[in-house]
Amino acid sequence: MGKTKWWKSGALLLTAGLLAACGNEADSETSSSNSGEGNLAEEQVLNLVEIAELPTGDTAIATDTVSFTVFNNINEGLYRLDKDSQPVPALAQEEATVSEDGLEYTFKLREDTTWSNGDPVTAKDFVYAWKRVADPETAASYSYLFEGIKNATAIISDGADPETLGVEAVSDYELKVTMEKPVPYFISLMAFPTFFPQNEAFVEEQGDKYGTSAETMIFNGPFTFSNWDGTNLNWTYEKNKDYWDAENVTLEEINVEVIKETSTALNLYDSGQIDRVNLTGEFAKQYKDNADYTVETEARTSYLQLNQERDEEETPLANENLRKAIASSYDHELLVSEILANGSQTVGGLVPAGLASNPTTGDDFRAESGDYLSFDAEAANEYWEAAKSELGTDTVTLELLGDDDETNKKVGAYMKDQIETNLPGVEITLKNVPFKARLELQTNQDYDLALGGWGADFADPVNFIDLMTTESPYNRSSYSNKEFDELIALSKGENATDVEARWTNLLDAEKILLDEAGVAPLYQRAAATLQKENVKDIYNYQVGAKYSYKDAYIEAE
Repeated sequence: MGKTKWWKSGALLLTAGLLAACGNEADSETSSSNSGEGNLAEEQVLNLVEIAELPTGDTAIATDTVSFTVFNNINEGLYRLDKDSQPVPALAQEEATVSEDGLEYTFKLREDTTWSNGDPVTAKDFVYAWKRVADPETAASYSYLFEGIKNATAIISDGADPETLGVEAVSDYELKVTMEKPVPYFISLMAFPTFFPQNEAFVEEQGDKYGTSAETMIFNGPFTFSNWDGTNLNWTYEKNKDYWDAENVTLEEINVEVIKETSTALNLYDSGQIDRVNLTGEFAKQYKDNADYTVETEARTSYLQLNQERDEEETPLANENLRKAIASSYDHELLVSEILANGSQTVGGLVPAGLASNPTTGDDFRAESGDYLSFDAEAANEYWEAAKSELGTDTVTLELLGDDDETNKKVGAYMKDQIETNLPGVEITLKNVPFKARLELQTNQDYDLALGGWGADFADPVNFIDLMTTESPYNRSSYSNKEFDELIALSKGENATDVEARWTNLLDAEKILLDEAGVAPLYQRAAATLQKENVKDIYNYQVGAKYSYKDAYIEAE
């Protein structure tokens, strides 16, 4: 097969199912004219809300959608996602050159890009950033995405010198990446914030303070960032006049405020103080016929995490029958239609629908894999009876952890009612905490049950299934199965370029995980949204960062 074709064919098939919810006439390049044919509002200021605080300003250690959305708008990597969630060159001036065997990538960088302090963005900034992520001292949860790059696994897992990572600045504007094995989705990772560059001099000067406030951050993207002190619930984007494609950025300012109650945000929307609001439950039903209403699909699965080990002690959830009992005890359809009512759909597994297609048949992964752990009160009770016998008790009390926003509180209350009603003897206590605190508790495995979720970082089933391998930093529930781990290893190693065998590995691995109730599916998330009619081209990505405001603009009313 000719140069680059082997990996492009797989990537195209895997991304075929992805659709962006919003878009304009942008062409295949990253830049696009969004002048609105001269019909622009005089004031290009956008006012938005978030439902969770910003945990960090450091691309190396971020793990959440809020952070990635921020980074996608204030920084930039080799590639950027276009309106259809496809990676296109950004700081790379052209498509990468890839060796015949897929083991060497060469990127030519633009020579007209600068950091917000005036320094040029060079290949050395990528080398520094990637080595920093791979270095175990950084404790970057997303370092596993570097697996496949030469020596990455040895650095991350075996203490090898980070300087041996297979990334090299051939010159100021040429970056070479050497791989140990082919990674079919490698180019799509280049648009993900963990792979963004960092300014070494600035990061080292800030030390432990780097990324803890807007003042300790540096930018090279469409916007700069201000008014965030690391703890407050608001921040501001301002157009970056020095951005290489600034002429195609129309918005001058974006103001973001964290508001966790839908009613409060809706009042601000109705009074014209904000331009966009997400709706759930009764509010989504109430505004369904509003002209501003739309539903944005997401390649994101929400699921129940079942922690098998807490404080180094085995929990009742180490019992497979108890996990299956809980996973079968709640009505998924009622959850999405009545509690959420925002366009979210039931999902029968960990991998969401629409993410990836079989490279041979074109069948969607979710459809081909099938449905697992569906609501079945009778089966749930049978599992519970078996669990009681095995555990030697008729009662179990479990804590359910979730965020403190309105939606998570409602979902938590619903889950408590469903589990306690359908599994007499199981008591659920609710614990709702701020987003950042919930992440910390999950990382430390200081919980029993948790409302968790994962949005696609790249368009491949492994991005979801890989979360639950024994050594994964995102396996925060102590699930472990040797055969499952071996299948994932095969998909990344021996079968990495055998698309049919790799696909089968991933189908088989998901089946093992769900047959053992390693996680319990809840729903595939969507967002019911009200957005002012004159606000155009906010891109809702299916993978990676949630939103891009680079091409957004406001029309005159």
